[in-house]
Amino acid sequence: MKNMSVQEKAIQKLVLHQPDRGEGENGHFDLARMLASREAERYDLYGQHLNEMMVRVLQTIGFDVGFRAGHGQYLYDRKGDRYLDLLSGWGVFAVGRNHPVLRDALKSVLSADLPNLVQMDASLLAGLLAERLLSFTPYLDKVFFCNSGTEAVEAAMKFARCATNRPGIVYCDHAFHGLSYGSLSLNGDSTFRDGFGPLLPGCKEVPFNDVAALEEALASREVAAFIVEPIQGKTVEVADDHYLRGAQALCRKYGTLLIADEIQTGLGRTGKFFAVEHYGIEPDMVLVAKALSGGHVPIGAVMMRKPVFEKIFSRMDRAVVHGSTFAKNDLAMAAGLATLQVIESERLVQNAARLGARLKIFLERLGQRYELVKAVRGKGLMLGIEFGPPRSLKLKAAWSLLETVKSGLFCQLITIPLFKDHKVLVQVAGNGNHVVKLLPALVLNDGDCDWIEDSFEKVVADSHQVPGAVWSLGKTMTENLRKSAR
Repeated sequence: MKNMSVQEKAIQKLVLHQPDRGEGENGHFDLARMLASREAERYDLYGQHLNEMMVRVLQTIGFDVGFRAGHGQYLYDRKGDRYLDLLSGWGVFAVGRNHPVLRDALKSVLSADLPNLVQMDASLLAGLLAERLLSFTPYLDKVFFCNSGTEAVEAAMKFARCATNRPGIVYCDHAFHGLSYGSLSLNGDSTFRDGFGPLLPGCKEVPFNDVAALEEALASREVAAFIVEPIQGKTVEVADDHYLRGAQALCRKYGTLLIADEIQTGLGRTGKFFAVEHYGIEPDMVLVAKALSGGHVPIGAVMMRKPVFEKIFSRMDRAVVHGSTFAKNDLAMAAGLATLQVIESERLVQNAARLGARLKIFLERLGQRYELVKAVRGKGLMLGIEFGPPRSLKLKAAWSLLETVKSGLFCQLITIPLFKDHKVLVQVAGNGNHVVKLLPALVLNDGDCDWIEDSFEKVVADSHQVPGAVWSLGKTMTENLRKSAR
C-alpha cells in the first residue's frame, strides 16, 4: 500500500467501496453471494431507492424482521424463526411458497430452449393452459392472457365496451379491481382514488348486495358491463345468497355483460374452484390472476363467451387489436399449468372448504365470548373478523381514544401482537375499516389451525383487558401518529 501511487490508491478505494454486483469466480454472476453480502442493507436500499414510507411502516409496527426463506405456508426470518403466513402475498401463494412441482416446471421450461414469445406464432403452452382453465367453466369458450389482475380488468372493460357498443361500466362500493387507470375507475375505495383524478367517464358505483340499485343503473340500457367480486377483497363482504342470481337476471334483461372478478376468490380459495359456483351463476366473463401464477411468474386471464371474443377479434386485420408483450410467455403458462395440477392432485379446494369451515366456527364462537368481535364473514380460506365499538365503559373509553386519532387503528392492536408474540402474519383488510383478514395458503393443515386458534384466543382476550399490554401498545401508537402528523 505504501508503494502505491496516488492514482492506484484512489482506484483501490473506489473498488473497495463498490457494492457487490454478484460476480463470483471468473466473473460469473453469483446471486447467492450478492444476497448474503448485502442482506444488512435490505431496508436502507429499499428506503433509498424504492418506498421509504413502506420501510417506515414496517419499522414502526415491528415487522422489519427480514424474511429470508419461505416454504409452503411458512416464512422464516433472519434468525430462523418460523411464522405462519395468513397473508400469502395477497392470495398469490395459494399452493404455498416454493412448491417443488412449480419449481420443476419452471426449470424444465428454462432447460428446454423453447422459442419463447415469437409473437408471430401460436404458443402451445398457452393453448394447453387455456384448455385447462376452460375445463372449469364449460359455459365459457375463449381465454385472453395478460400479466396481472389489473390488466385482466382493463381488458374486460375494453372487451365489454366493444362487444356491446355501450360506454357504461357499473361496479360496487368498497370494490377493489386494481390500481391502473381503468380498474381504478372501478375501485370503490377513496383511499386509492384520491389524488389521481379525473378517472374514466362512464363508470358508476352502486351499493353491494342491492338488486334494486343495480336495476336502476342498468335500466338505461347504456351499461356495457356489471363487474363484481363474489366476496369483496378489501372488506370480505360476501354476496347475499340471491344477489348474484338477481344480478345475472338483470344483466340478461338489459343486455349488460356480467363480469365476475375472481382474481382473489378463484382457484379454490372459497372452497369451490370459483366462488360463483356457490351461487349457481354463469357470468359472461371470469377474471383470474394471483394464485394462477403459483407465486413465481405474473399472469392474468380473462375467460369469456365466444360471441364476446369474436366482437373484438372479428377480422384478420384485428388479430392483434389488444394484447400485451409478455402475455403468454412460456414461464407464466407453465406456472399456470403446474398450479392447476397441484390444486387438483393435492385436493386443495376440498382442504379450503374443510379448514375454512373449522376456522369460521371457531371465530364465530370467539365473537360470542368477546364483545369487541362484531362479525365473522367469508367462505373457505377467505375470512374476515370485524371488530367494533364495545359496550363496557373501560373498553369504550380506550376504543374512542384510538378512533379519535385514526379510524381502524384498533385492528393493529390485533395484528401486531399476533405477529410479535405468536409469529402469525395477518393483515388489516383496507384502510380505515375494522376488519382483520385471513387469506392463507390452501395447503394449511390442522396443526396450523390449532396455531391460529390459540393465537387469536390469546390476543383477543388480551384486547379486553384495560389497562393491559395491548392498550399500552395502542397508547404508544397514538402518540407516534400524533408526532408524525405535526
